[in-house]
Amino acid sequence: MADPTTTVTTATTAAALNPDTPAGPKTMDAGKWANKRVYIRLVIYTAGIHVFAGFIMLLFELGSRNR
Repeated sequence: MADPTTTVTTATTAAALNPDTPAGPKTMDAGKWANKRVYIRLVIYTAGIHVFAGFIMLLFELGSRNR
């Protein structure tokens, strides 16, 4: 049987390998840069959805003219 004073438990190993805190993960992407990327993606997706919706409305308008 192993000596309990020298044995590393699974919980200790997991804590050493995963230095995340309750405030968030300690990664290069956490923080201002990640938030900025999310906002840029949100603007791009919103603009893309509006362009797509406008195209669909244009198709309906052109389709109603050819009756």
